[in-house]
Amino acid sequence: MEKPRSLSIRPTRLLLLASTVSSSLLFFFYFSFWLLENAPSGSNSAAYFQLVGGIEAVGSHPFTDSDSSLLDNATGIPIAAATHVSVVGNLSLEARSVGNEGKDEIFDDVQEREASDSSTEVPDSNDFGGGPDTFEDDNSTDLPDVNLKNSSGFSGEVLAAVAERIGRGSSELDARGMERGKLEADTTMSNRSFFSSFGQGEASHVENHGTKDKTTYEGFSCEQNGRLDKDYMQWRWQPYGCSIPRFNPVIMLELIRGKRLVFVGDSINRNQWESMLCMLRMALSDPTRVYEARGRRITKNRGNYNFKFPDYDCSLEYYVSHFLVRESKARLGQRRVMTLRIDTIDRSSSRWRGADILVFNSAHWWSHHKTMSGVNYYQEGNQVHPHLDVSTAFRKALLTWASWVDQHVIPGKTQVFFRSSAPSHFSGGKWNSGGHCKESIHPLNDTNVRQVPEKNVILEQVVRQMKTPVTILNITNLSGLRIDGHPSVYGRNPSKGTPTSIQDCSHWCLPGVPDTWNELLYFYLLLREKPAFTS
Repeated sequence: MEKPRSLSIRPTRLLLLASTVSSSLLFFFYFSFWLLENAPSGSNSAAYFQLVGGIEAVGSHPFTDSDSSLLDNATGIPIAAATHVSVVGNLSLEARSVGNEGKDEIFDDVQEREASDSSTEVPDSNDFGGGPDTFEDDNSTDLPDVNLKNSSGFSGEVLAAVAERIGRGSSELDARGMERGKLEADTTMSNRSFFSSFGQGEASHVENHGTKDKTTYEGFSCEQNGRLDKDYMQWRWQPYGCSIPRFNPVIMLELIRGKRLVFVGDSINRNQWESMLCMLRMALSDPTRVYEARGRRITKNRGNYNFKFPDYDCSLEYYVSHFLVRESKARLGQRRVMTLRIDTIDRSSSRWRGADILVFNSAHWWSHHKTMSGVNYYQEGNQVHPHLDVSTAFRKALLTWASWVDQHVIPGKTQVFFRSSAPSHFSGGKWNSGGHCKESIHPLNDTNVRQVPEKNVILEQVVRQMKTPVTILNITNLSGLRIDGHPSVYGRNPSKGTPTSIQDCSHWCLPGVPDTWNELLYFYLLLREKPAFTS
C-alpha cells in the first residue's frame, strides 16, 4: 500500500510566491497613484466637459423640443490673438437670407418724415417707435453682487482649452485662401452648427428678460402684442463641437463695471441694445434704479439713449446712425436734395468717443430703395455724384468709419466690434408688396451653403486694412435660420388701433434672436478677462 503524501512547500517556492505577490501589489499601488496624479479634478473635469464637451446628440427630426438638427451654418467665437481683425464666425459660409437683407422698410414713413423735416441733417431721432413709460418690475430676481474673480464658473485652464479647441476650426477658412492665423476663432468645426431648445434647469431668454420688462419697445414685444406661440423664445444657438457659457447678467455687469458700452447703428442695432438693456436690468434687485441720463422715455421720436446703472457705475448707450456717415442736404441746381456724405463721419460721433466697448453696424439702409438708386445722392466734398453704385458707396463709407476709428480709438482702452448684417425673411413679396413671415413658427431647416453677402465681404476687407483691432460679430448665419423670430404682424399692440397690413420680417422679437448676439458678445468679453477668472 502506497503511503499518503504530505502537503509541503519548499522554502524556495515560498520565497518566489511572496516576491510575485509583493511585486504585483507594488505595481498596482504605483499605477493607481499615477492615475490620481494625472487625472483632472472632479470640478475642473466637469466644467471642461460642460464647456468644451463636444458634439451633442443629433436627432432625426430637427427643431423639435427634444431633438436638434445639425445644419450647414455656423457662427464663431473669438479668442485672444495678436491680430488686427477678429472674425466671429465664418464669413465665407452664409445661411439663406430670404427677402432683401439690406432693407429696414417697416418704418420707412417715419424715417422719411424725419429726414424731410431736417434742413441740414437728419434730426436726432430713431427710425421707429418707442416703448412704455415706466421701468417698474415687481417680479425682478434678486441676484447678489459677485466677485469677478472666480465668478465665471470656468478656470483659466478651461477657457484656454476652449480657445484651443475653437481655434482648430480655422482650417476650413484657410482652405478658402485666407491666411492661417489671421482669424481669431471659428466654430464651424465641420461647417455645421444648430439650434436646440433650452434644457431643464437652464435659464432661457424669457428668464433673462423677465415677463414684465417695461423697457422693451412695443414693436419688439411680440408676446404682449398678441403672439400666442412661445417656441421662438426658447431656442438657443449651439456651435458645433463646443459649448459657450450662458449669458450671466451679474457677470456681464461686472465686466462693464465703471465702463461705457455703446451701440451705434440702425434700428437692428437698437434691437440688440434693447436686448442687452433688458437682460442687464434682470440682475438688479431694484430695476427702477436704472435710469435714462436725460430722463428720456423710449419713443419713436428719439434715437439716442444713455441708461445708467449706478450700482455698477456703468452706462449702456445707443446712438442712431443709419449709415455711420453723415446724412445731409446739398444744393443741386435750383433745389436742395437729400444727400449722404460718404467722406464725413456722422455728427453723433463725438458721443462715441471715450467709450470702453463700441458695437457698430450698418447694412439695412444700404439699398437702392433707401439711397434713391444712387442718383444724385452720394456726396464727397462739394460734389454730388450723378450716379454711384451702392457697393462702391458702402465701401467708401466704411473707409471713412475706419479712418475715424483708427484716429480716435485707443486700442488699449476701447474694444471695437462690428456686427454683420442680419437677414430679413420676406416671403411672397417685398416689405411693401405683400411680403410675409407670420406663418413661420419654427427655424428653417436649411443645410445649404450660401454665398456670403457682399456687404459682409466688403466689411471684412476694410477691417483687415485697419490699424485698430476690430472684431466682426458674424451673426448672419445663425440669424438666417430664424425665420420664426420676427414680429411679423405682432409689432403693434392691438389696443392701439387696426393692425397694419405690413409685416415686419426684418426686426426681431424680444426675448429672441438678439439675445444670442449678446451672448456671443458676452463670451468674447469673458475671454478677454480670462486672467481675472483664473481659479
